Amino acid sequence: MVINCVVYRHGEREEHVNIDEVSDVLKEDKAFVWLGLYQPDAEFMHRLQDEFGLHELAIEDALVAHQRPKIEQYGDSVFIVVKSAHLDDSQRISFGETHFFLGKNFLITVRHGSTEGYKEIRARAEKNHAMLCQGPGYALYCLLDFIVDNYSKITATLSERIGELEDGMFTMRFNNNTLEKVYHLRRELLSLRNAAMPVTEICPQLVRFHEDIIPKNLRAYLRDVQDHAHHVMIDAEDMRETLASAMQVNLALVSVQQSEVNKKLAGWGAILIVPTIIFSMYGMNFPDMPELHTHFGYPAVVAITLIICCVMWWRLKKAHWL
Repeated sequence: MVINCVVYRHGEREEHVNIDEVSDVLKEDKAFVWLGLYQPDAEFMHRLQDEFGLHELAIEDALVAHQRPKIEQYGDSVFIVVKSAHLDDSQRISFGETHFFLGKNFLITVRHGSTEGYKEIRARAEKNHAMLCQGPGYALYCLLDFIVDNYSKITATLSERIGELEDGMFTMRFNNNTLEKVYHLRRELLSLRNAAMPVTEICPQLVRFHEDIIPKNLRAYLRDVQDHAHHVMIDAEDMRETLASAMQVNLALVSVQQSEVNKKLAGWGAILIVPTIIFSMYGMNFPDMPELHTHFGYPAVVAITLIICCVMWWRLKKAHWL
């Protein structure tokens, strides 16, 4: 489906055009077309192939989602695939794809999956006439910058959630629900890292090998996008390591707690074994046991048992077993 198809002349938004009229605009020197699409069908994409002179392999890739992020050159145009991401209502990362066809006087964006629209980005770019007159390269920069900024927002949100987990690490045990959350967080961070990493390779390739499409004054902006993507990649990896460390620390704490419980059980067991042995011995009812016939036999046995138990309790308490 066509979101919009707009002509820009000298950095100014001129008009919406039909696809059949694009070929006339492409012949102009100071004009370019910015076309936005969402999950177009094959018939429409083949129309674009004829109008813009796009390569058939790039058209095939743009029709199918779940492409690997990449940058490829086909003649005078460049085909780019980038993963987009945002947090959905359940605060889980939702990934989509944006495919870019970039030429000297056109930019085509093809969105697939769960992606945010680029209406606000287009409006923001249109306010900067001086940069927009540089051509579609600036529009591409605005979109890449928006995608990477979303990466950064996600890492900031996930960092807060991980901080909450760390704060509660020493006061709670990880139950199955918490472990599941940690596992999904690590998976999402890995996916986010894998989405940001190709951007760090795409931007320098645009700067070095496509000087005819990317003006010199845009290269610093693309390097800035590359730097931000690199930071996202590092932050995502650091947070994954933090979660792994949190799980290891919590498992160690659980092991220590279990050891403390075992020590207490062993200590009380040692204390209780004393009366068990003594009372079981005197419960055998042999008639020739001399202590059974003494007047102070019973209180003496009870007193000795209590003294031994108290001494053992004191020693075990001193050794921090109780």
